[in-house]
Amino acid sequence: MKRMSRVLMVSAVSVALTASGTTAVVAKTAGKSRATAVAPVAADLSRGQLVSATPLRTLDAEEVAAELTGDEDGAWDTGAVRYGLDTFRIVYRTVDPHGRPTTASGLLALPRSGERRLRTVSFTHGTELSKDNVASVSHGVWDQAPALTYASAGFATVLPDYLGLGLGSGPHPWMDVPSETTAALDMLRASRAAATAQGRELRPEVLVTGFSQGASAALGLARSLQEGADGWFRLRAVAPISGAYAFRDAELPALLAGQTEPKASVIYTALTLVAFNRLHHLYDTPAQVFRAPYDHAVEGLLDGTHTGREVAAGTPDSIDALLTPRGRAMLAHPGGRLAAALRIADGVCTDWTPRVPIRLYYADGDEQASPRTPPAATPPCAPAASMPRRSTSAPPTTAAHATWVPSRREPPPWCGGSTACGRRAVDQLFRCRRLRRHSPGRGTGGRTMPTSPATAATTRGPQGRRSLGSSSHVISSRGL
Repeated sequence: MKRMSRVLMVSAVSVALTASGTTAVVAKTAGKSRATAVAPVAADLSRGQLVSATPLRTLDAEEVAAELTGDEDGAWDTGAVRYGLDTFRIVYRTVDPHGRPTTASGLLALPRSGERRLRTVSFTHGTELSKDNVASVSHGVWDQAPALTYASAGFATVLPDYLGLGLGSGPHPWMDVPSETTAALDMLRASRAAATAQGRELRPEVLVTGFSQGASAALGLARSLQEGADGWFRLRAVAPISGAYAFRDAELPALLAGQTEPKASVIYTALTLVAFNRLHHLYDTPAQVFRAPYDHAVEGLLDGTHTGREVAAGTPDSIDALLTPRGRAMLAHPGGRLAAALRIADGVCTDWTPRVPIRLYYADGDEQASPRTPPAATPPCAPAASMPRRSTSAPPTTAAHATWVPSRREPPPWCGGSTACGRRAVDQLFRCRRLRRHSPGRGTGGRTMPTSPATAATTRGPQGRRSLGSSSHVISSRGL
């Protein structure tokens, strides 16, 4: 996010990647390539087919480090930088929320490590209001940092843009876990084909992570991989960060009660109604849920062609000024189609049991993702005293029971943030490191791009932008 043109939206960041045996032909010129509640596995063999792989950048290790430390909004951690890398814009075939064929885009980053067979990290990003604020299109450090960090550490890194963002057509189906899952899975498949064309091979094991909106997407992808959605890729471990896993029972009440940052609450609230209405028909006209004059503008503002700054300027400063009584009641007491859609979104944390190492992270300073957890919901296997804190200064990032708020009475033990597979296994798998953060109010340094999915977190940057590796979701110039 860059100063006031990005606006950070709903909590849910996460890294997600998937691949399959789909093959594709990539044209070469001068040695360079040119240019899924989880949806059921599609019989359409074109899903995940590579349409194009366009080379974007080649950086050596020194250039990677210089870019991460040279961000005008504050330096990123470069402790894991070992290799240079090549990045590619991937365009691939997938399906829309209704199962119809479409295309989507994303970024693939390959390390210049000399290794042919590569471990794969899937990173699914947080909410972006503008189609251009994704890694396959933007060269901003905020967008590029996951790819730069993981790839320079030796991982093949896959970052799906989701439907409707990047080069995708139509509006983005925000917080629609099924389409986020299929987009991430098919991006893995296309990335495998693109890597093959470069003489590399993506190993079957996928490390899945993501932030904010991407945290739910990561869990959706993880579940899909575990259930055998792909013939090649399989889930190795998952570590989502600061996600809205109980959107109905925790996040919506927090938004309506003013417990989150005011402007972010307004934008998230508007986005919830607009995005869910596109898929589930919640209202007939905007005037039924939005007060004048916003009823005439809010749907257009959230079409993916406006910057965070424009969205912030075009929306009120309070939810009361935004919503009609009917609009507020719809969110306060979801029913019908909205309730059904929210059950699917929240199902990423209630209707499956991971069989791999998993850890859920929450940034204690996050003013957008609600940490509210009813005492009765605390799983017996995840006492607060046993949850490690990874911090030095500033509010800590915690792998704790507070990460999850249940949408059913008896939560599965794994959703407590602990892991039946053992913390040691997670730490070894992801090469956990202590997070280095800036102290609140300092003007430089402090944002740490995690060296692994398990150590990822979020933070407020010096100019109020959100960053992986620090402590909060914030409104910023670019998006939510």
